[in-house]
Amino acid sequence: MTSTAPEKPVDVAAPVRTARSLSGPVAVVLGGVVALLLVAALHLGHGRSDTGLFDLVRLLFGGGDADTRSVLLGGRLPRTLAGLAAGAAFALSGALLQSSVRNPLAAPDTLGVTAGAYLAVAVAAITGLSLGDLPRGGVAFVGGLLAAALVHTVAGGARGRPAHLVLAGVSVTLALSSVTAVLVMLFQEETGAIFFWGHGSLAVADSDRSLAVLPLLGAGLLAGLLLSRSLDILGTGDETARALGVHVGRTRVLTVLLSVFMAAIAVSVTGPIGFIGLAAPHLVRFAGVRKHAVLLPAAMLWGATLLLAADLLARVTSPTGNEVPAGVVTALFGAPVFLWLARRLPAEPAAPGTVLAPGRRRMPFPAVLAAGTLALCVLVYAGLVLGDISVPWSQIPRILTGGGDELLGPVVLEYRLPRLLVAALAGALLAVAGGIVQTVSRNPLADLTVMGVSGGAGFGAALVLVALPTVPYAMLPVAALIGGTAAFALTYGLSRRKGSVAPERLVLVGIGCFALTTAATNYLVAGARFQVAQALTWLSGSTYARDTTDLSLLAVVAALGIPLLMLSFRRMDLLALGEDTPRTLGVPLERTRLAVLTLAVALAACAVAVVGTVAFVGLVAPHAARILTGSRTHRLLPTAAVLGATLMVTADIAGRVLIAPAEIPSGLLAALIGTPYFVWQLRRGRRS
Repeated sequence: MTSTAPEKPVDVAAPVRTARSLSGPVAVVLGGVVALLLVAALHLGHGRSDTGLFDLVRLLFGGGDADTRSVLLGGRLPRTLAGLAAGAAFALSGALLQSSVRNPLAAPDTLGVTAGAYLAVAVAAITGLSLGDLPRGGVAFVGGLLAAALVHTVAGGARGRPAHLVLAGVSVTLALSSVTAVLVMLFQEETGAIFFWGHGSLAVADSDRSLAVLPLLGAGLLAGLLLSRSLDILGTGDETARALGVHVGRTRVLTVLLSVFMAAIAVSVTGPIGFIGLAAPHLVRFAGVRKHAVLLPAAMLWGATLLLAADLLARVTSPTGNEVPAGVVTALFGAPVFLWLARRLPAEPAAPGTVLAPGRRRMPFPAVLAAGTLALCVLVYAGLVLGDISVPWSQIPRILTGGGDELLGPVVLEYRLPRLLVAALAGALLAVAGGIVQTVSRNPLADLTVMGVSGGAGFGAALVLVALPTVPYAMLPVAALIGGTAAFALTYGLSRRKGSVAPERLVLVGIGCFALTTAATNYLVAGARFQVAQALTWLSGSTYARDTTDLSLLAVVAALGIPLLMLSFRRMDLLALGEDTPRTLGVPLERTRLAVLTLAVALAACAVAVVGTVAFVGLVAPHAARILTGSRTHRLLPTAAVLGATLMVTADIAGRVLIAPAEIPSGLLAALIGTPYFVWQLRRGRRS
């Protein structure tokens, strides 16, 4: 796996080259040892029982009692050992990946390795698949390796740029995570044992498993040290490495295999935990360490320290004492590292006007709009019929006109019809918002989910749902709007360098903002006792139990937004032509762009406030509309609205029918549909 052309190597240390070296290699290693010992001691000494650190020290010197021994051996020591092993393995995996692909954003979680490992373990649990005597880590290794190969293929292999590699990793991660979530819901009995483990937590630690992986961890470090000289030379570029006798292809393959193996070891112990593999190696590089003979062991020390510290912080700061997965805290602190690195990653802006050109096959706009509306009406009608309670097709017209069966009437009018209309309106708003952003930014990868707006809106709404339960429901869209606007402002501001915003950098920074806001939302939900079930359902993106109140809110937003959109059609067409044309015609560029983007954020935030974070509807629908009717805004946005509504209604029906009477959140199914399209568009853009 690689992400750069040989003639243009990317130095992994480039984002931190301007930072002053803090200490020498020896000080970095010694500092890691001291920090690890201190954090491990605090980790062992903290718990819900009255047993403290001094009680454990007395036990080590032959004192203490049976209760202290039980607390140490039964709960705290397994958790600390798991943090040590998994943190070191994740850090070693990340350091190897970053060096092999020469990409500062590479890590097991950003390149889909941990998501593939978790999916493989879930499939093995469901099917009873066994790889002979290999442990769970063997299954995780196979899944992680397949995911890495998929990311490598999507990103374009040796011809892909660093940004494409990360975007491919994020899209594959989202797809695999959605598949895993659906499988866990479909096979709850088979996957119940790995559900909590899948969220990345040290609470499920097992001493035997942690001790068993320590020799493998040592072997992985030894193999990394044997590759260290080749990796040092590889950092100078492919051509230089070949001239110095390094077999570039073989070195990369061996390094990636070793990295995936280390990630599989970590996943087998604690489940998928993000950002340790990203942050720990950069922390060491920031201190001035470049040689891999020191970088790899130092990264392992600091990776173990970071994971133990995150787990300790999760337990100490939980607002209610509930168990907060360590992976949530690592994301809270790791996402800013991702943002900092993404902002400094060199990115080439796409050529204006090429990526959003109309498709080759354009159909008449009235015919497309009529066919899409008819298909949407048919789907809504089918949604009124299908479900755990079957309603005869002939009963629907009677019920809608005030007659029909008295028992089936409430099912249709009070339950199914409002949620179907909510799904349709939310999908339309998300699609229109995505179309606006793509048109204005001239970026085919722009989507309010990928750009962090949905995550910010989700955090704002979750704050109302979980932390401020007494606030009136009407404040939910207001909080979502504030959160989405703040996230977009952060994304746009951090993406701006030297007066311009590169499309790839905008998306990468948006991914970091989405990760940060999602982690903050998960922290709120995991640490709360009140309305947790409601919040979790909402976070998955669901139309479950949506009623006329939600429908009224979306209807008001749509009624206010339609006139504003119609007034903005011509200006958006001009903005899509580039920077110079609008100025020549007297259009105030920055003010117009800000106003239009604010409208898009408002539409998306209100939809997120009602149905939660739904991924990629705003990406898929505008692209399909552009292929069908072209790029003119007055044709694009209405068509996108119909297609977005159709997608969400389809996801809602499938979610209700597949495992009735239980449900699959429609947001997960929408992500399953949208992610392959994102991958296809990424490959299409790379070929262009």
